[in-house]
Amino acid sequence: MALGVLNNISALYAENSLNSTNSSLQTVLTQLSSGSKINSGSDDAAGLSLVNGLQANATALTQSATNATEGVGLLQVADGALSQVTSLLNRAVTLATEVSNGTLNNSQDAAANQEYQSILSEINSIGQTTTYNSNQVFTGAAAGTNIYTGDSSTSGSSIDNLYFAPLSSSTVGDSGGSVVQSSSGEFIDLSLAATSVLSKGATAADTITGGLTFTTTNADGTTSTIATTATTVGGLVAEINEDGIAGVTASLTTAGAVGDAAGATTALADTGILVSNTNGNVIITNTGGTTPGALLDTTTGEGATALVASTAGTETISYQQGANEQTSNLAAAGIDLANEGDAQATVKVLNAAISNVAAQRGYLGAQVNTLNAVSQVVSTQQENITSAQNAVQATDYAAATTALSKYEILSQTGISALAQANSLQQEVTKLLQ
Repeated sequence: MALGVLNNISALYAENSLNSTNSSLQTVLTQLSSGSKINSGSDDAAGLSLVNGLQANATALTQSATNATEGVGLLQVADGALSQVTSLLNRAVTLATEVSNGTLNNSQDAAANQEYQSILSEINSIGQTTTYNSNQVFTGAAAGTNIYTGDSSTSGSSIDNLYFAPLSSSTVGDSGGSVVQSSSGEFIDLSLAATSVLSKGATAADTITGGLTFTTTNADGTTSTIATTATTVGGLVAEINEDGIAGVTASLTTAGAVGDAAGATTALADTGILVSNTNGNVIITNTGGTTPGALLDTTTGEGATALVASTAGTETISYQQGANEQTSNLAAAGIDLANEGDAQATVKVLNAAISNVAAQRGYLGAQVNTLNAVSQVVSTQQENITSAQNAVQATDYAAATTALSKYEILSQTGISALAQANSLQQEVTKLLQ
């Protein structure tokens, strides 16, 4: 290679290598000082996106565990109040049994009845003054209290809807209901029902024409469609469940069980198919709308009405009031301890009230267990997600310190090489002497 001074190629090579080494050294020092090996999008764009998503999941799950714990606290407040109501009812049973014996005089009956009325007043007071976070507990609101848990995504979220029956001397306890999952959905009434016509319930053996179509939006934006082909009611229910569409289930039930009793042509005893959908990416449509080809039970002659565009919702556990919902009225006319006959009748009402309160407490206790289980699940999920986030993001100090030593040596040798390159260029001047 000819000697020249126009360009110092060796120095350029040494300078570029030194700049690259210093950049790598700076990155390693940042990782060591921050504890994170991903500090900007340039470090690992895909990794940063994954870490941010996992961090959002972990944050939501941490709060979800707290939400579940707060729900347990609310349930325990209600259960404690009902425990006191049970104690009051037991005292009332003692009084009613005493008066029923017929050995007391009128003034003693009146004294016992006065205490009984005080018990009713105290039950009213408990119902009105039991609060959680300054909110009344025993409201009887149909909407209930939603306890939300989730990982910040739609598919990973759920709601436990807690129902607190009203509590007063005229409405004590609550029994006959049931806990249902994902009660929201489209009820397809397949019974013949009108105000002047007896309802003919659909059965699994009924023949059908038409069907339902399920359209799923995939992660890549494309859509997949599944159309049912079953020819019986039972076959349609089985086909929907066997298709394995995420979040979609079907069952043969009654209008009363799903709370659909609106309209002059709908009866609580009507039977049909409940299609529940908790997947926001799934749209359910009636294959033929209201035209020929729509879902029709040819045995009962009842066809499905046009379905809503989507029945998507969040996975929900809720309390479904039964058709034979039972509460006890302790303040009704004739229910007192004024005389022997009234006391004997009151004993029966009190026994039923104790049973109804026990049923209500059983529901509350079951929800305590449910929320405790949810809390355990989300805590475990949060722990594992944090571990995954740590594996992607955390600095490997063994590898980083090794790289630090490497780049420090390269930095020193690079500086030395650059100095040598500059020094060699100066040797050309000796040729001019």
